[in-house]
Amino acid sequence: MAEITRARTGQMVRKIFEILLPLPDGLKAKDILEKLSKELPPTEFENSTYPTNPDVRRFEKIARFSTIAPVKAGWLIKNKGSWSLTEVGRKAFDKYKDPEQFQKEAGLLYKQWAKGRPEDPVIVDSPEANASTTYEEAEEKAWAEIYDYLRTMNPYDFQELVKTLLIAMGYFVNWIAPPGQDGGIDLIADPDPLGTKNPRIKVQVKRWGDKKVDVDGIRSFIAVLGDQEVGLYVALGGFTSNAEKEARQKETRKITLIDSEKLFDLWEEFYSKLPESGRRLLPIRKISYLAPREE
Repeated sequence: MAEITRARTGQMVRKIFEILLPLPDGLKAKDILEKLSKELPPTEFENSTYPTNPDVRRFEKIARFSTIAPVKAGWLIKNKGSWSLTEVGRKAFDKYKDPEQFQKEAGLLYKQWAKGRPEDPVIVDSPEANASTTYEEAEEKAWAEIYDYLRTMNPYDFQELVKTLLIAMGYFVNWIAPPGQDGGIDLIADPDPLGTKNPRIKVQVKRWGDKKVDVDGIRSFIAVLGDQEVGLYVALGGFTSNAEKEARQKETRKITLIDSEKLFDLWEEFYSKLPESGRRLLPIRKISYLAPREE
């Protein structure tokens, strides 16, 4: 069984942190690993492939496995194929300069994982390592396919998807914008079928995923809301930090921002309540994978 030192895994993880430091919104895992390979060239062993799978290089698997402890320590966040640093992780990067000590501290915080395991060397070809990284890669691939599907969806189908989700969540959609200029509102939903109760929800839907909604987009949306109304802004490409700040500061004409990840999480949560016609807009299926054993 192959082994690699804790110092080397610490070196890998610190380099990953270094790549992410100037990127508060994070970066796709595949882009991080590509940068890592260029900035921290693989050793001969890391550059080799697996006997049972000659298409898979060890370097990327080792790097992924090495990030498990920092994730459990609360230093690194992995979400739908993107990795980003937490504030605690940034402080840990500054505090523990030595790669071996850095990785050891992450392991100590992840007590369940570290329990009963040797401090050095670290096993990187174990069934647990393979199960962890295989699941992670499968999740990333699945999310990439889902996002691309949403990004290329017909705009009116995307609007219908949001409408269907709101109905599954218990709201009554009483108005849908016809094709053409919508005046900044795509849907109007109410908590009751007659629309007599507050708050009324006005929904703006942006399917384009190649750019984020900026603060001007948020302010334009606020302008069409009444004081007792709630705004729901659904944008596949997400929102700039200034746009998010503007939305958080509103005490009246409150706005909830929903990006692609939040939209999918809600779709998954309420999937069982969707009508069959609604499910066809974004059909999903859960697949079971072997989970890594935690002792």
